[in-house]
Amino acid sequence: MRVAIGTDHAGLILKKYVVDAVQSLGHEILDVGVYGDEKVDYPDYAEKVGAAISSKSAERGILICGSGVGVCITANKMTGVYAAICHDTYSAHQGVEHDGMNVLCLGGRVIGPEPAMEIVVAFLNAEFIEDERFIRRFNKIKAIEAKRSSSHE
Repeated sequence: MRVAIGTDHAGLILKKYVVDAVQSLGHEILDVGVYGDEKVDYPDYAEKVGAAISSKSAERGILICGSGVGVCITANKMTGVYAAICHDTYSAHQGVEHDGMNVLCLGGRVIGPEPAMEIVVAFLNAEFIEDERFIRRFNKIKAIEAKRSSSHE
């Protein structure tokens, strides 16, 4: 699987651990930055990861900013991107299995390296469960997305 990873300066330290966790599972990394400790704006990197998901250049994405909130809000503005902040393993796998989540958001100033790596593993090992109730709910999410994007609200 190809995994797009993006951070702002507040996520840079945690990024190394996240990359290690992704690579330990044998997945390919699409690193959209940031690469140094320069101060940057998180929406720029969330948009790059979201674009990779929308264009199908990557199957999953991981975003890190200080809290995880800013990148999550930004990513969810993009069509086909279903992002959530997860600071526990249950939410990370359940978000994929039940809700079709394809972008994991982490707070670099909220969570430590070891829990983050376990969360990444849970997220990447999870697959959407093809159960009627989960499909129905996910289709409702996509219908809302389509309705809102076509009405430009």
